[in-house]
Amino acid sequence: MDMDGIQETRTTRGVAPARSRAPETLVPETPWRGDCVQDLINAVGSLRPGTSSDQLVDQLRGLEDLKSAIAALQARVAVAFDLAQRRKQAQGGVPTSEHGQGVAAQIALARRESPNRGSRILGLAKALVTEMPRTMAALETGQLNEWRATLLVKETACLSAVDRCAVDEELAADTGTLSGAGDRAIIAAAKAAAYRRDPRSVTERASRAAAERHVSLRPAPDTMTYLTALLPVAEGVAVHAALSRQADSVRSDGDPRSRGQVMADTLVERLTGTPGGLSGVEVQLVMTDRTLFQGDSEPARLTGYGIVPAGWARSVLAERPAEPDQDFKVWVRRLYTAPGNSDLLATDSKARLFPRGMRRFIEARDDTCRTPYCDAPIRHIDHIVPWRSGGTTNLHNGAGLCEQCNHTKEISGWTVKPLPGNEHSLEISTPTGHSYRSKAPPLPGHLHAATSLHPTAIPQSRSHRRQLHNRAKALKYARRAGLLAA
Repeated sequence: MDMDGIQETRTTRGVAPARSRAPETLVPETPWRGDCVQDLINAVGSLRPGTSSDQLVDQLRGLEDLKSAIAALQARVAVAFDLAQRRKQAQGGVPTSEHGQGVAAQIALARRESPNRGSRILGLAKALVTEMPRTMAALETGQLNEWRATLLVKETACLSAVDRCAVDEELAADTGTLSGAGDRAIIAAAKAAAYRRDPRSVTERASRAAAERHVSLRPAPDTMTYLTALLPVAEGVAVHAALSRQADSVRSDGDPRSRGQVMADTLVERLTGTPGGLSGVEVQLVMTDRTLFQGDSEPARLTGYGIVPAGWARSVLAERPAEPDQDFKVWVRRLYTAPGNSDLLATDSKARLFPRGMRRFIEARDDTCRTPYCDAPIRHIDHIVPWRSGGTTNLHNGAGLCEQCNHTKEISGWTVKPLPGNEHSLEISTPTGHSYRSKAPPLPGHLHAATSLHPTAIPQSRSHRRQLHNRAKALKYARRAGLLAA
C-alpha cells in the first residue's frame, strides 16, 4: 500500500461533527482477550474453498470485506496505541515536544513494515479515526478497501481538520456514493471536493511539492534498475526533451540503437562523464574468489542493488570501453569470511569512531539498515552497545543503520544488544517489552543454515535437481486432486 504524502506528524486543528453515527457504535465493543486475535486467525485458517463458482465468488467478496474491516480495526488500534504511549511519556516526565517519538517505529515493527511506512500508517489511522468518520465507516463495512480509503486521505491531506471532515461528509462514502468507482474517479472526486472547500490550500500544496524533488534507485529484474527522478513539471519536461533531441540526432546519423536505448545511454554519459558510466566511480561488488577466478556459480552482491548473477559480475570486471582514450579503473576489494560461517574477520579499534576500513566492512556485511523490515540505505555506522556505556569499536558491536532508525534507537525505553553466534545478529527491544531480532544477510559463498542441515539437502547434480522438480510436481498434482475430491 503506497501512502506517499501521509505523515504521522500532521497537526489536527479541530474536528467538525459528522451527521452519521460514530463508527464506534456500528459494532458492539467486545472485551479484549489475549487470544481473541488468534481465535480469528484459526477461524480463517479453518475455512475451505467452496464447491461451486457462485460460492467461490461469495467467499472472495466476503474475505475482501473482512480485510477492510481488519484494516479499519488496525487503524483504531494504532491510534489507541499512540494515545497510550503519549500518556505514558507524559507521566514519565518526557518533554511535550518529544511525545509520540518512537510510536510509528513500534507500529512498523508490529506490522512488519519499514519505519517510514509505519509513520504513514499512523498518519492514515489518525486521519480516518479523528477526521474522516464516514470514510472509516465505509472501510469497516467493506464499501471501500484500504487502498481507496488511503486515496481519500491523501487527496485531502492539505486541508485543515475541519475542511477535511466537511469533504468526508460531502463524499459520504459510507452511503455507497463511491460504489463501483475506480481509483481515478475517487481521486478526482476527492480533489474536486477539496478544491471547493479550500482552493488556496490546494494551490499551495502544488507549490510546496517542488520541495519534495528527489532521485531514487530501486532494483529491477535481470540485473537492471529503475533510476527515478521526481522533478517539477517544467524541469522534468526539459530533461526528457533534451534526451529526446539527442536520441533523434544520433539515430538520424545511422546509430542502430533504439530511441529509448540512446536516451538511457545519453543520461548515463552526461551524469558520469563516461560512456561506460564506471570510470571514476567506485562500484562495490562483493563476491568470492571462486566466483571471480574459478568460474563458480555463487552469486555476487552489488551494494545498493542486491544479488547479481556470477557471470554478470565477472563480465563487469572484464569489460573495457571501446575508446582507447577513456580511462577505466576497477577497484577490487577483498572480503574474507571465517571458515564455516559468514563472519567477516574481526578487527578492533580503540577509537570512538569506526575507522574507514571497518566502516566498509560493516556496510558490505549489512548491505542495508539492520532494523527488521527496514531496507533503507545505510547512513550511520552505529555502536550497538553505546560507547558511553562501555561498548567497543569493533565489527561485532557495529551495525549499519539509516538515519531515522539510529535516532529511534536513542529514545528512552529502546534497547539493542548483540547476540552470540556465528552469524552477526542483534536484538531490538521496544518500550512495550517486545523484542525483534535482526540477522546480517549471508555474504556470497556462505552456506545458509537452512540448507546446511544435511549435505543431501543441496542439489549436487542435474539429476538431483530433476528429482526434486519431479517430487514438487507430484506433490502439486496430489494437492490439487485432494482439493477437487473435497
